[in-house]
Amino acid sequence: MSFEQPVDSGKIARFVDIATFMRAPQIDDLARVDIGLFGIPFDLGLAYRPGARHAPAAVREASRVIRRVNPTTGINPFERCQVADVGDVNCHPYDYDAGIDAMTAFVRALRGHGVAPLACGGDHIITLPCLRGLYDGTPFALVQFDSHSDTLDTFYGRRVTHATTIRRAHEEGLIDASRCVQIGLRGSLWDGSDFDYARDAGMRVITYDEYDAMGRDAAIAEIRRVVGSHPCYVTYDIDGLDPVYAPGTAVLEPGGFSMRDSQVILRSMTGLDIVGGDVAEVSPPLDVGGITVTNAANLMFEILCLMAAPRSS
Repeated sequence: MSFEQPVDSGKIARFVDIATFMRAPQIDDLARVDIGLFGIPFDLGLAYRPGARHAPAAVREASRVIRRVNPTTGINPFERCQVADVGDVNCHPYDYDAGIDAMTAFVRALRGHGVAPLACGGDHIITLPCLRGLYDGTPFALVQFDSHSDTLDTFYGRRVTHATTIRRAHEEGLIDASRCVQIGLRGSLWDGSDFDYARDAGMRVITYDEYDAMGRDAAIAEIRRVVGSHPCYVTYDIDGLDPVYAPGTAVLEPGGFSMRDSQVILRSMTGLDIVGGDVAEVSPPLDVGGITVTNAANLMFEILCLMAAPRSS
């Protein structure tokens, strides 16, 4: 079976034509799509340094540099299934709740057509509606790359924000805590109990200090052990990266992942049942030299390769 391919950058220069994610074809007919790349231009869930609503457009532009084959795993997702840019969620710029409902409905429509979702946020609130829309009655495993646990109960009096999204997902039964890994957590804390909810719920919390001590190979083994064979959603909050690699984000937390470590860990997850994912918290107005948006595009590609891996080439 042949699939519509990305624009060939060896024949049509990268700066030519309208940008889509990874130069994939833009397809509106969801019945023809296997994996849908889409944007969620929403940042009303942030309490500090907004700008993530501009990420989908900027990451599309940055993703012009992405080629087709993963250099480590050899996976070409575009040969294994129909990958397409399916557009953006039409997020209301003022109506918080309507924006979240629109995200849920968008992903639910993808699921209804058998399309696996890969989103570019938007702030980290997007993970909750994406999980709501993807949920089919079986709680997902979760791998969360992040500097924060995002398991506060409320933030500025609201129950759904970028700081509460994982707690709400657990409370709603969307994720199986025993199959969840939060990795890279670090930074100063609110009251010292910031990670207690995740730990008490049974999530595997790997702070960056623990990651540093255990080493990358042991962390990879732990992720694979916890997730097992369960359907898994991957979320990468860009502030999981050290600010050297992601200056364009709302809350900078020094001492985080390198892009190299992120690539190796993600590639090591090949073979897990990755059913969806997102990259969140990219803020182009705060970026420097396109560093953050380029790294976000590459992280999306890594997750795409994981999602495409089980499909026949």
